[in-house]
Amino acid sequence: MVFSVFGLRACFRAAFGIFVSIFFLASVQGQVRQNLQRYDPASRDRGKTAFGAACAFCHGANARGGEGGPDLLHSVIVLQDEGGKQLGAFLQKGRPEKGMPPFAALKQDQATDIATYLHVEVLAAVSQRNVQIDIVTGNARRGEEFFNGAGKCSTCHSVTGDLKGIGSKYEPIVLQDKAMSPRGAAMFGNPAPGAQPVATITLPSGDVVTGAVLRINSFHITIRDAKGTRRTFSREGDVPKIEVRDPLQGHIDNLLTMTDQHMRDVTAYLVTLK
Repeated sequence: MVFSVFGLRACFRAAFGIFVSIFFLASVQGQVRQNLQRYDPASRDRGKTAFGAACAFCHGANARGGEGGPDLLHSVIVLQDEGGKQLGAFLQKGRPEKGMPPFAALKQDQATDIATYLHVEVLAAVSQRNVQIDIVTGNARRGEEFFNGAGKCSTCHSVTGDLKGIGSKYEPIVLQDKAMSPRGAAMFGNPAPGAQPVATITLPSGDVVTGAVLRINSFHITIRDAKGTRRTFSREGDVPKIEVRDPLQGHIDNLLTMTDQHMRDVTAYLVTLK
């Protein structure tokens, strides 16, 4: 049971990572709009023309790579460039050893225009590729079979009871997170939110204490009792006797055996529960 509570921290961190990703993607989308508004359309258009004449032959008409050159939208030089300064210096020297000639006559204002065009393309790519995420890639029928069969989800949940209409309540990525990591992530030394494992501790005196498990290891157990008081007990072998019941044990057991395909299929099924 100790493993069940603490051996799955990686899963909880992964769940928190999903939350961070959602927040990050939403931030990126807003930043894309702001940055696009700051660019000078005329500079972008001049840069597009200059790029087409000098660079498109190798890097493709849309800067996404061609037969002789790489995708510039993932170039570190482009991504770290500020106003064409770094890009201009690089283009003037070129990279002859890799077949890229120097553009020694390139002026700074021309480099700025090309950089503006590339930056707009990068931001547009971020907006189109990364913010629009569709995670509903599984098979709903297989997900339903797993839900009612090997996953044993239906032994605790009902699609006409606690899960009724859940597909309408949450976005797919949030729904998947709740299904796979219902307890969420522990933060700042505090236990994860949601239903906690409950310990029943039988002391040598015969007194019995119960409470939500906050921390447990081979030497101590800390609980929060019904009054909200934190209590810590020392452990030595099987003394005191400790029994832990985790209301989310079914989810934990499934996480240890589910494949990525199972997770995708179950998510696809839950999305259909409108």
